[in-house]
Amino acid sequence: MSYESFKEEKERLIEIYIREGILKTKLVIEAFRKVPRENFVPDYLKHYAYADTPLPIGHGQTISAPHL
Repeated sequence: MSYESFKEEKERLIEIYIREGILKTKLVIEAFRKVPRENFVPDYLKHYAYADTPLPIGHGQTISAPHL
């Protein structure tokens, strides 16, 4: 996936979270836009970086779902 694809997926997720009342404050919304979640998941799972689900990151650990 390209940077632009990640950006589009991230923005789509942010807009859903705003509509659902999960993201409420400007600072938290800015943090979501700033942090590249795709950098924290293995390459083979990067296309799921902005899915609303936890993802394995190795050694039996996961990165939490974005809404947590």
